Order: sequence, then C-alpha cells, then structure tokens
Amino acid sequence: MMAANRQYVVENPEAFRGKWSEKFGNDNPIHIEVGSGKGGFITGMAQQNPDINYIAIDMQLTVLSFALDKVLSLALPNVQLLHVDGSSLTNYFEAGEVDLVYLNFSDPWPKTRHEKRRLTYKDFLETYETILVKNGQVHFKTDNRGLFEYSLSAMSRYGMVLNQVWLDLHADTVFAEKNVMTEYEAKFSEKGQVIYRVEAQFQDEMSKMSI
Repeated sequence: MMAANRQYVVENPEAFRGKWSEKFGNDNPIHIEVGSGKGGFITGMAQQNPDINYIAIDMQLTVLSFALDKVLSLALPNVQLLHVDGSSLTNYFEAGEVDLVYLNFSDPWPKTRHEKRRLTYKDFLETYETILVKNGQVHFKTDNRGLFEYSLSAMSRYGMVLNQVWLDLHADTVFAEKNVMTEYEAKFSEKGQVIYRVEAQFQDEMSKMSI
C-alpha cells in the first residue's frame, strides 16, 4: 500500500534534500513531526493550515500506514510521509530548510543508559537546529512529567529560549480552541491525565549575547 501511493509516501527522501519546495510544488513553510504515529496530529494540522507543508516522519511502518489512510481519505495535498529514522534528518533536509519541528508524546526512554535516544537529547537538538531556519522553534508535547522536566533542562542548557511552557495544556481554554490532539493525547485527556507542552526557540550567537 505504501509503495502504491508515492504521491504521499517518499521512498527516496535523500533526493529531495534542499528540494522539498519542488516536491510540494510551492514555497510554503515546511513543518515536520518527528515520531508522527498514526497521523492524527499531522493531518489535523494540515487541514487547519493549508498554506503550510507538513512532513510526517516515523520509523514504524505499521503506524505510518494508518497516517497514510488518513491522508488518502482527506486527500491532503500538503502532507508527505517519510519512513525513516529521525536521528538522520540532515540526510533528508538541507540547513535552514525546515520552519518548525514538532515532537509529540515521544518515547521517554526513562533509563539513564538510554538518554541518548530521547528526542530532546542534545545531539537531536543540534540536528534540529541545523535543519531549521534561523531562530527556529521546536514544539514539544508529552504526558510524561520526567521527560518534560528533562527536556526543559536539556533545551535550556543548549541555549534555547522557552517561549511558552504549559504545565496543564488542556486547562488553557484559549489554546484549546486551536489545539490539534494526537491519538495518545485524546486517550490520556479522557483519563484526566495532565498534558505538558513547551514552545522552545533556538538562538543565534548575536541573539544569545543580547539576552
């Protein structure tokens, strides 16, 4: 099924490094979700923002097939799906090619020996900074308090600015009006579980000196 839908599933993403505007057929901003799961978030965002191009990235073919089903049913022209490893993003995106990175309900990898696998570990942050535009942002959501605290600390140590932090996202009725939930988020929310969110921004050297 994936191979039969090449208009949405990119089999050779390396070929589009620096050329994603050609793939989409326009120069609209590019937002990527690393660990997109079943695609509820990315397709919701694509519907909400037709003038933004979205790329869903996930290593698990099974969940990516669910995302493809959603994209096909909605006939979304502004979504592409990548079955690749999120740790090798610089192979698929040129420096400054991406406008925003989303991380939603990433695996917390709670054991210390697995710290390097967390998507907010410093090596991942360095990768995001490389592919993002100058002073680009990472928007991160999770239900895991430990991972959230770790991520805030990791981002701060890296030199990022935490523009907005939510310790109970769904209590913010204003943001709730535009919030697009992931499948996990909807499930956790029904159980009354608190959702955490941060909008963090990278800073160039001049910006860092002016803070």
